[in-house]
Amino acid sequence: MELSALVRLTTGITLLACVLAVAGLHSYASGRARRQALVDRLAATGQTHYAGRRRHFPGLDRRLRRTRLGRALELRLAATGLDVTPGEFTACLAVAVAGLWLIGQAALAPFFGPLAGLLGIWAAVQFLAWQRQKRIERFINQLPELARILANATQAGLALRTAIGMAAEELEAPAGEELGKVANQLAVGASMDDALGELADRLPSRELVVLVTTLVLSNRAGGQVVSALRNLTETLEERKETRREVRTQLSQVNMTSYAVPVLGVGSLFLMNGVKDGALERMTGSPAGQIAVLVAFGLYTVGFVLIRRLSRIDV
Repeated sequence: MELSALVRLTTGITLLACVLAVAGLHSYASGRARRQALVDRLAATGQTHYAGRRRHFPGLDRRLRRTRLGRALELRLAATGLDVTPGEFTACLAVAVAGLWLIGQAALAPFFGPLAGLLGIWAAVQFLAWQRQKRIERFINQLPELARILANATQAGLALRTAIGMAAEELEAPAGEELGKVANQLAVGASMDDALGELADRLPSRELVVLVTTLVLSNRAGGQVVSALRNLTETLEERKETRREVRTQLSQVNMTSYAVPVLGVGSLFLMNGVKDGALERMTGSPAGQIAVLVAFGLYTVGFVLIRRLSRIDV
């Protein structure tokens, strides 16, 4: 009797485990199918940042997104507008650093291998900053037209949310893409303050902050948003011309800041070309290594000082 009860209990537990396993597999498969359908739908409408091609290094990309550094890198890449995932960028950076390490070690001396690798990392960071600044400049140049479209739309009686969606369709990148993100956030229930605040965080500039503040205050308290936008359009046009003049005047100074470290690195190749093995003998002692590090530090300080002194905030 006890054996029969034990058999029935074991059979019942086994059947229950099988039923739960089947239910779990069905839930997992349906969830995965819904996720893939959502990804395909967003990719078809262009609402994902990484839509349009097959991505490489997905495992590395997933691991990076779990870290704080990976999330910061993803935000930086999104601000640049580059169609690159954090995993792809990290893999390319690792290959470039390894290549520069080997080139510096073979062409100059073993001591310059790590320095060349660090130079590659610095160049990658500067490239992202340059791409981000270029995108910000392009967005700033589109702000007068954006303010004009919003003013015309609101004067015609359209709501601010509708006006933003209309501007996203009419303007080219990057303003069209960024406003499309704002319109998508508003469509899923985000507040106007949060959506525009994220836009200002992605592309920080004084002009955009003024425009965002005007829109947020008008959305909160109402008021003459049309006249405010038209006055803002004239101001943005004047600031656009002023920024262009300042950038033209400082172009020679900016080129000088980049020429200083290039001359320093070029002198190393010149020295090694005049007398083969000179750099290897020089960096073979601690005093020579310290002298090279001090020289690189002075070139870096010169670059930073020239860039800092030539910076004019308009």
